[in-house]
Amino acid sequence: MTRCVVVTADTEREAPTEALGLGDAKATRNLKHGLISLAVLIAMAIGLLLAVPSLHDVAHNILRMGIGWVLLAIGLEILSCVGYVVIFLMIFARAPRRLGARVALSELAFGAAVALGGAGSVAVGAWLLIERGARPGRVAERSAVLFLLTSGINLLTLALAGLGLWFGILPGKHDALLSLLPGAIGVVVFVAFLMLPWFAEHMIVNRFEGRVAKWACATGATIRTTRREMFSLDWRLLGAWGYLWFDIAVLWVCFKALGHTPPIADLVLAYQIGYLSNFIPIPGGIGVLDGSFVGMFVLYGVSATKATAATVVYHAISLWIPAMWGTIAYLLLRRTRNQPLTLRPSREERRALRRART
Repeated sequence: MTRCVVVTADTEREAPTEALGLGDAKATRNLKHGLISLAVLIAMAIGLLLAVPSLHDVAHNILRMGIGWVLLAIGLEILSCVGYVVIFLMIFARAPRRLGARVALSELAFGAAVALGGAGSVAVGAWLLIERGARPGRVAERSAVLFLLTSGINLLTLALAGLGLWFGILPGKHDALLSLLPGAIGVVVFVAFLMLPWFAEHMIVNRFEGRVAKWACATGATIRTTRREMFSLDWRLLGAWGYLWFDIAVLWVCFKALGHTPPIADLVLAYQIGYLSNFIPIPGGIGVLDGSFVGMFVLYGVSATKATAATVVYHAISLWIPAMWGTIAYLLLRRTRNQPLTLRPSREERRALRRART
């Protein structure tokens, strides 16, 4: 059997941002245009709510929301952003904490304002590290681990909510298409993800050579690293769960402010399935994500008026909190872009230092 030997020389020459063609001026311009697009699209949405008679009930429900609930939703979104910073600092363990936090928040800003998708926003963070002197191969590998880890948490959440609802563990709409099917898909995709290294080594490396074999080996190694991080006992893994679950909690609070909260499993499944529309490259997913959410909540038995009102408020909060906070972090990074990157000591180096002191 052929064994994988991951060659890092080629990897070191390839930056994960090459395909995006990122640079200082272009990235800043993209973020600026994305923020302007968000503002315009939100202004158009507000105009529709006020101008279209059939949407007056939605606007009325939004205006009835208590300010306390809205502030709570904003606080939860801030905690979601903090969760992402925590998991980023776990994956990029040697990055200086302040720099790492700013890079993580910058990723959130680009993810909210620029139509890059999850992998694209992670690539922005990789570029910010590489331009400060970080090794491209190492950054590419850790960026892939970060993306796969957060995606794996989403799959686990989908599986647990769907199967929990189907088997009656969680209350909600007991329908095979709306519970068993998404839960089963989450399980199948997650298991396939865990098995991919075995498939890469036994089915690809043994049959192909050259670039294909190297790619299969590198992919398998990255997934093994992700799997090891995902099942570790590091407390910072709570950041990945918090990043997702605090954001879901924002949506729950928006419904609570309207006096109607769907069962938690229904809420989670509608959220997870609705977010698939983010594959459509529209800044912030405005219009597309909202329509997807409302459609899913109606399928789960929520009235269209309340679903629309909760979705509009949730989407505004989930876009503008990371966009504004992340933009500030990005601007601070641009002011210090010429400063060299000073890595923190590795875990082994810290252990050796402690042994030397004793």
